[in-house]
Amino acid sequence: MSLDVSEQSDRSSSQKTENSWVEAAKTLGISLLLAFGIRQFIAEPRYIPTESMVPTLEVNDRLMVEKISYLFHPPNRGDIVVFWPPDRLKQQNPELQKDAFIKRVIGLPGERVEVKEGKVLINNQPLLEDYIAAKPNYQWGPEIVPDDSYLVLGDNRNNSYDSHFWGYVPRQNLIGRAAFRFWPLPRMGSIDHEESYPSPAAP
Repeated sequence: MSLDVSEQSDRSSSQKTENSWVEAAKTLGISLLLAFGIRQFIAEPRYIPTESMVPTLEVNDRLMVEKISYLFHPPNRGDIVVFWPPDRLKQQNPELQKDAFIKRVIGLPGERVEVKEGKVLINNQPLLEDYIAAKPNYQWGPEIVPDDSYLVLGDNRNNSYDSHFWGYVPRQNLIGRAAFRFWPLPRMGSIDHEESYPSPAAP
């Protein structure tokens, strides 16, 4: 009789061990699924590899990019966006095909954009840009931004590989909007979006 009780105890213990492994596997699977879902559809971390967005963003800053808002409305001027390189950029630099870029939205669909005399003009009106590293030292445009596309520039205007080199970003290439800096800790916080932009008149 004592042997039967012992066997039953061993079986019970074995079943409990198996159940605990099954539960652990389920928990891990659900956690991975949630993590993938959040990264794929809601938000994901990114880091800054270059100086193209100085002084707003510095090399090795860690950001959280949210992917929800652009499902409900188009990007606003001044948004800092992360995007996959458009076809023209990939043709110029095939090695960049897997790299995401980060720039500031400057020109919206249908707007006339020009860079001259150290200023960006939208429909002939200058933008108020107190966040850039220095005034642009190049001339560009004027050009009309195509439908469903955006002209993006780096805040470090004279050291940024951006739309004035390779053109426009289709909306479908947008990954999301840079919303929060979580590293380094002394500069942790939300990434403010410029609201000092005028609302240019139609061309």
